[in-house]
Amino acid sequence: MENKKIILSGIQPSGAMTLGTYIGALRNWASLADEYDCYYMIVDMHAIVARQVPATLRKTPFEQLAQYIACGLDPEKNTLFIQSHVLAHAQLSWVLNCYTMFGELSRMTQFKDKSSRNEENINAGLFTYPVLQAADILLYNADLVPVGADQKQHVELTRDIAVRFNGIYGDVFKLPEPYIPKVGARIMDLQTPINKMSKSDIADGGCVLILDKPEDIMRSFKRAVTDSETSVRFDTENKPGISNLMQIYSVCTGKEFSTIESEFDGKGYGDFKKQVGEAVVELFRPIREESEKLLADKAYLESVFKAGAEKASYSANKTLRKVYKKIGFIEKPR
Repeated sequence: MENKKIILSGIQPSGAMTLGTYIGALRNWASLADEYDCYYMIVDMHAIVARQVPATLRKTPFEQLAQYIACGLDPEKNTLFIQSHVLAHAQLSWVLNCYTMFGELSRMTQFKDKSSRNEENINAGLFTYPVLQAADILLYNADLVPVGADQKQHVELTRDIAVRFNGIYGDVFKLPEPYIPKVGARIMDLQTPINKMSKSDIADGGCVLILDKPEDIMRSFKRAVTDSETSVRFDTENKPGISNLMQIYSVCTGKEFSTIESEFDGKGYGDFKKQVGEAVVELFRPIREESEKLLADKAYLESVFKAGAEKASYSANKTLRKVYKKIGFIEKPR
């Protein structure tokens, strides 16, 4: 039997996962388990490039794991684990730092963006974040990395690092490819539809969370920014707000854009926004209810983390031993 290709991705443990995260990531991840060998991390090591409240950082991975499972990520079919539980991530990251050029990291657009918005904490971790991301990917010989279009540059850097290392030491790392869904990969902010929906913008009402109450979801959609016209038509350049709502509605209902345009022909935006809100409420209702049940069983969630870390560590440590041998480190006596 042919081995399955490996997919790996991760999300920072904020606990507050968005509609955009669900449509762009979780929904797609859940459909991949039968075809691929899937590793999904809760990337707590990446999270600390920004200051975290320790008590919150200990709590949110459980909330996130509950949502992973409630969104369809079966722990029996997917390897679900916390990044810091697998020590090889930090160990390989240091090695790869020594094979990554300063200029390459200086060109990372996310570093430029995040440092401009966080001038009081431009730390070295923020700068070398993509190297840890490369270690995450290369440890598991990942074939594909599900990412948004804004993260594609980091996968390209991972490939560059791997090519450089392989050029010196031989065929060590597999070269990963980005996996970017064609539909629904980039859900925009409801208040500023030219920006990607982000959990950092919860306060402005443009972000909808998976665990939001139905009344909060409806309020967000009723306030969604549209345009001065009245036609429901897909046109991302001239009608970004309506196009974003159409994309959300399409995912929730399975309807094509042409069908949606016909359905709301002659109707006002108010009716359309109400229908989109109701569709999202019904989409998230079973996920929210299942998440609440899972959070009531912390022992089960801990068992999932433990099993996931054990499987991930087995694979990651094989890669790390190979790297250590290639660069000349002495193997630790057993």
